[in-house]
Amino acid sequence: MTPDVQLVSRLLRSVAAAEIMPRYQHIRAEQKADGSLVTAADLATQRWLIERLEQVYPGIPLLGEEMSTSDQQALLESADTGVWILDPLDGTSNFACGFPGFAISLAYVERGETLLGVILDPVRDECFSARRGAGATLNGALIRPFSPGPSLTDCLAMIDLKRVPPERIPALFRHGGFRSQRNLGSVALDWCWLAAGRHQLYLHGGQKLWDYAAGRLIATEAGAASRLYQDRGAAPASGVSLAPHLAIGASDEALLALWLDVVQLPLTKP
Repeated sequence: MTPDVQLVSRLLRSVAAAEIMPRYQHIRAEQKADGSLVTAADLATQRWLIERLEQVYPGIPLLGEEMSTSDQQALLESADTGVWILDPLDGTSNFACGFPGFAISLAYVERGETLLGVILDPVRDECFSARRGAGATLNGALIRPFSPGPSLTDCLAMIDLKRVPPERIPALFRHGGFRSQRNLGSVALDWCWLAAGRHQLYLHGGQKLWDYAAGRLIATEAGAASRLYQDRGAAPASGVSLAPHLAIGASDEALLALWLDVVQLPLTKP
């Protein structure tokens, strides 16, 4: 049985109040081996949720970002009846620098399919959620993507420029590609804001399973269109894996087709 959205939402709000917000703007970050940051808030949130979820849903393992790759892979291979996928603090760099753009992202995956996604933005007290086949909500109210017009020039584009090869960036900014560009710095919120109509186009060159598992389900259930690719867009992605994927999305399929024509995958040297 798929876990209860309301119960999971309450757990995320509780851990944010206990472990994340008291540390906001009062904490230092450390650099991990891959160059990304980690804070005491990331680690405490992951520990808290492992303990509480085991109490409420015993026997369902949790795969967290702050685990070793070998442990993560072992969990994926052994969890035939379901596994939690957690990013305890998506947007750690934002959190560490005092920028109010971070979230807890939790998904429930069973037999390679994401069935539940819940993402909490504790600064705005916005909880986005979705169950497969049941639509997407923000604080309990249904959400849908929004586009102010049918042209790319009507649209805001959320592009993570850090993960786009430098030689490919100028073409993205050619006339007619979009109205304006943004970069939020939290993949989970990128997906949620696409679902809620706060931007219309999306491009991210390398996100992990815990980055997109919950957020992409929320965007899809809201009605947005998206694709995941391997190798910077050279091949479509399928199944559940730890490999980074290029993600591209839009408010609807028509806009996505236009956006794909502008982006011109794969993102390798022309």
